[in-house]
Formats: sequence, C-alpha cells, structure tokens
Amino acid sequence: MNPHSRSTPEAPGPAAKDPLTLRELDAIGVERLNGVGPQRRKALAEVGVETVFDLLTYYPRRYVDRTAQAPISEAVVGAEITVVADVASVSSRRLRGGRRMVSAEVGDATGVLSAVFFNQAWRERQLTAGRTVALFGKVENYRGRKQMTNPVVDVLGDGSTADRTGRIVAIYPQSETAGIVTWDVANWVAEAQRRCSARGIADPLPRRWRSQLGLISRGRALVEIHEPPSMSDRWAARNRLVFDEFLRVQLMLRSQRLAREAHELGIAHESRGGLIEAFHRRLPYPLTGAQQRAMAAIDADVSTQRPMHRLLQGDVGSGKTLVALHALLVAVRNGHQGALMAPTEVLAEQHFYALRALLDGFEVPDASRLSGKRPLRLRLLSGSASAARRREVLVEIAVGTADIVVGTHALLEESVRFDSLSVVVVDEQHRFGVSQRARLRESGRDDRRIPHLLVMTATPIPRTAAMTVYGDLDVSVLDELPPGRTPITTEWVQGPLAAESMWAEVRCEIEAGRQAYVVCPLITESESLDARSAEQMHAELVAGSLAGLRVGLLHGRLSSVDKESVMAQFRSGKLDALVATTVIEVGIDVPNATVMVVLSADRFGIAQLHQLRGRVGRGSHASTCYLVSDDDPTPIAVERLGALAATSDGFELAERDLELRGEGTLFDERQSGRSDLKLASLARDVNWVQAARDAAADLIGADGDLDAHPALADEVDWFASRRDPDYLQRS
Repeated sequence: MNPHSRSTPEAPGPAAKDPLTLRELDAIGVERLNGVGPQRRKALAEVGVETVFDLLTYYPRRYVDRTAQAPISEAVVGAEITVVADVASVSSRRLRGGRRMVSAEVGDATGVLSAVFFNQAWRERQLTAGRTVALFGKVENYRGRKQMTNPVVDVLGDGSTADRTGRIVAIYPQSETAGIVTWDVANWVAEAQRRCSARGIADPLPRRWRSQLGLISRGRALVEIHEPPSMSDRWAARNRLVFDEFLRVQLMLRSQRLAREAHELGIAHESRGGLIEAFHRRLPYPLTGAQQRAMAAIDADVSTQRPMHRLLQGDVGSGKTLVALHALLVAVRNGHQGALMAPTEVLAEQHFYALRALLDGFEVPDASRLSGKRPLRLRLLSGSASAARRREVLVEIAVGTADIVVGTHALLEESVRFDSLSVVVVDEQHRFGVSQRARLRESGRDDRRIPHLLVMTATPIPRTAAMTVYGDLDVSVLDELPPGRTPITTEWVQGPLAAESMWAEVRCEIEAGRQAYVVCPLITESESLDARSAEQMHAELVAGSLAGLRVGLLHGRLSSVDKESVMAQFRSGKLDALVATTVIEVGIDVPNATVMVVLSADRFGIAQLHQLRGRVGRGSHASTCYLVSDDDPTPIAVERLGALAATSDGFELAERDLELRGEGTLFDERQSGRSDLKLASLARDVNWVQAARDAAADLIGADGDLDAHPALADEVDWFASRRDPDYLQRS
C-alpha cells in the first residue's frame, strides 16, 4: 500500500478529470467554501468538521418530511404530529417556585398554535420572530386553542427556506455554544456537493460487490443522505455509507492480521506434561467446558511459531484467571517467562495474591541445583514498589529467574527487559492502547521473536463489536460459571424508606456472619457532582446504620501498603463491611461477601454496575446487590437500572448497553481521535457487519495486501493514518 500525501489535491473544479477520493476530500479545508471565514471555521472545528470530508459525513440526525407535513388546521387534539410554521412572537415569564415558562406563537397559512416550554429559558433566544421551525409533539387543547407542551424543535431557517417546501429536509446536529445551526450546515453541504459534481466522487468498491449487495454508488449515497428524494432513497444511501464504514474497518483489521501472520515469528511451545498436568491436578474443582475449550485453543495457538493473538472474554466470575494462568505456565514449562499486566495497582495486587495461592509449592526445572528443581518464582512489579525492591525484581526479570511477573503499566518502562518473555496476558485490555500492548511484547526478547498475546476482559462484548473492534483477534468466550457460584438477586432501591429497609437487611446479613461492600462514586465531595463520597459515607455508616460493626474504607488515594492492609483485613473477615470507590470493580474475590450496595447507581453505566455486582455471589451463600438511585434518575438511568434488575446475563446486558449508549464507548485507543463509525450502528447493523467481513475476506490477498484493488488500498491507508498518524511508519 503506497501512502499518498494529504496536502496535494486541488479544490474540486472543472479542470480536474479523475473522481475525487475520500483522501482528497479530507485534504480540502472547509475554509475553501463560501461563507466559512475564520470564525465559522473555528466553530465547525468544535463539532469535528475541518475538511470537506468531515462536512459530507456530518450526517443529519433526523429528517422532516415536508412532502407530507400536516397543516395546523388539520392537527387533531391528542395526536402526535410534526408541523412546520413561522414564529410570530415569543415571550417568557417567571412562575411560582422560580421556574420559567417560554411561550411562542407559530403559524402557517392555515392556522396558529402555541408552543409552551418549562425550564428552557434558552428557547426565547432560539425562537425569534421570523424563523421557520418544525415542531413535533402532542397537540393539546388549552382554553380553546391548540397547544404543544415542550415539543421537539428543529429550526429550519430564518425565512430563506421557502425552496425546501414540499421536500424532505435534513436536520443536522446543532451547537448553541459553537453557533452551528442546521440551515447553515445544509447550505455548506449543498455548496460542497455542487463543487464536487464537476469531478464526481470515486467509488473504490468493485461493481460485482455493489451488485451482489444491492448498493448504490458512493457519490449518489453522499448526495442523497443529505437531500433524499424520498425516505426509501434515504435508507438506500444510509445502507451504502454504513457498509463503507464497516468495510474500511474490516479491511484494515484483516490486512494487519494477515500481514502479521506472514511476517512475525513467535516461539513454539509444548503444552502437555510436567508443570501443566501438576497444575490441573491441584485445582479444587473441575474446569467448565468453556474453560477447557479456551485452554485447548490457547494450546493450539502457542504450539506454532505464529504468535497467538487471542481475546478471552467472559462474564464476571467465569474463571478467566485460571485460563490465563494456564497460558503463563505453558511459557514456564518451556523454559521461558510469562507476564500479566493489569490496569491498576489494586487489580495487579489481587492477581498477584490469587496466583501466589494457586502456585504455592510449585517447582520448575533448574540444572544448576543438585535436585534439578527450584521453586517457581512469581514477582510483582508496580509503580509504588520501593527502589530497592524494584531493582531486585528488575534483575530477576533480566536474568530470567523471575518466571511469572505481574504488574501495572510499570512493565512498559524502558528499564524492564525480560530474558525470554514468551507469553503476555493483558487483563481488562480495553484500558490499554495498542501501542502500550505492543511495547510490552517488544520488550520480550533480544532475537525479536514475538511473545504470544492473550488479552482478557470481564466486560462481555456484543457480537457485532467483537467482529468490528476486535476483528484482528481470535476470540474465546467463557459462557459458563464454575461450580459453587450462586445466583445474585438484584434490587433497585428508591426513596428513604426503601433505603432504611435495605440497611436493616445489610446489618442482618453481617450479623449472620457474612460481609458487605458499599460502593460510592467519589473519594471526597465535589461541587460538580452531587454524589456521596466514600469518606462521608464511611463516617455516616459508622455512626448510624452500621454502628458497632467493623467498617473499613478503601479508595485510590490510599498507599499501596494501606490498600493491601485493608483488603487483607476484609479477606480474613476482620472487617464486616468495606466502603470503597470503584477500585474494587474488578479482581476482588472474597467468597464470604454476599451483599453489594451501590450508591448513586444511576450515575454508573451498565458494564460498570455489572462488574461491581460480580464482587458478590462468589461463594456458596445467596447474595444480593442493591442499586440505590438518586431521587429523580434520568430516563436512560431508569432503563439501565431496570435492565440490571431484570437479568444477570452479562452478554444480554452488553447488547442492551450497546442499544442505549451507541458505539462511542466501545472503541479503545485503536480508535483514538475521530470515531470510525459516524453513521453505522453496531446494535442495528449486524447484517452489514457480516457483509463487510465477507467482502474483506474476498478482496484482500492471503498475505494481507490489496494490490488487486489499489483504490481500496489507498483508502485503507488513508483511513488508518487518519485515526493513527503513526500507522504508516509502523506498517
């Protein structure tokens, strides 16, 4: 793939012959368009629009169908409709209790209607006389007049929109702070389209794939997504552009994967006998079928010189740690080293102590000893380690006497050099970027052989996201719970009476010999976020609901020594309850803890609440998770809490989370910068994800090249370098 400069193309014009590529459109600044001066350019940059490509892909958020709009005279009381009208007047007044009401009179050729807004003072600035607006809402009868209360408002223009009558009008995302309004965007898009029309827009997708999938051309799609002749044309345009977004991602991931497999050299391992069999014999309970399948897949991966790149995803408590330890022991069994990297010190320390308990008494071959064996050496390397301890561990890592090393991002520092690192496990991998993971792997060996990589997440990933975001990895799923795990009852607690009853239940459970977590979102009070801090809650509980009980406090500002001391007391039963921040979200395993209380739960996301809930139900006793919400949770918070109360299936919750939040939070540092998916939805477009995967498999060569499709190759290079400026230097 030959990169092209982003600075060479001319502005669209009649002298140029070849159709415009996306790379060329991305090299033309919006300041080249009429009406975009320095102030407008700055405002557009605030909403992510800097180039003509950005503008053409600044897609409408919805459409007003003026071909079938209802005149005000035909608006029926009780019906939800859209009316398009001109603002005649607007006023506001203060109501009792400090609330403000804004009233607007709007009218069309057939009648008038009132629009009333409560606690939306900014509407007075928005709805100035003379503006044309689309109002969507329920029609009411107020004192004999038609009225809408708090309708959805789209400002269509300032009297210059007569030419849009009888058409489908695109409504763009607007920004009050940046001063971006929908009719300005529509005008700029129209001018960009006009100036592109002389050359047209290139379509790199082979005709046979367009025909097979029933897709229109890219140029037509980019016109009709903004100005659709009909709503069916709008859907046809969307389908083409959604497919393009997924195809670029799939081509890049598949290309990287095949090129890596063709050029990277790893270390072949033997996965049977000796240490591995001894480890399996010592397990206190049988492995689940899912664990056995994951271990078998890992064994197959590491048996060749092709470096493993596997994602291990499993719900809370599904036994990922044992699978990871199996992979690490394969490295040790073959005379190499293993490393496990976690995103926080608390999680790294939890992994270290869990592995230490599992590996107690294990020995590895050592030709320098008369017995031929020595104890397996497990080491912890974190940022808070003392200088002397750190030097000691670094020496052991460098000479190879440290067999398995657990650490945080401290493992990525230049001073850390492994003697023979052959297996790397990265936990909660979404918290590390690709460059960080690559740095750990590259520190492995002087002969530049690449260690096998296993990345883990306890956050279940929707199927479409796994195919799109992690398409360059093989995937193993742990979808079974080990023996002894008990179901968790989840209750949504609202109001002071319900909270009082909950604390009584928590005390009863503790008095029965069990333990409890209480999670708060902050360490100290914040003026910007009305949520109880861990410190304040600890003080309140000690003096009130949990008075007389042993209540500990854990948060991220404690030193590493203090954090481990608190956790050791809780694990050993010396504390009845632990008030903590989300530092306990992952990695904490205390089977006797059966109660989880999450305060201000409406401020957390589904994935984080599911992770917190997974800290209980880890033993043989029935467990309960209480989700305590604020007095007036938002509608989306109500959806989240309702979903968590309804199911404990992490994969079902992941799909629901995707529906509620969209794609934005799914992408890690692979997608640094602008979002890869501007129009596509992983929740709605699963068929197009699969179609893009099939097309990528067909179009790309066995060694990862797109030589047979140079236009697509150039687009993938442009796309990859746009999201990661260092891509071309690394590829």
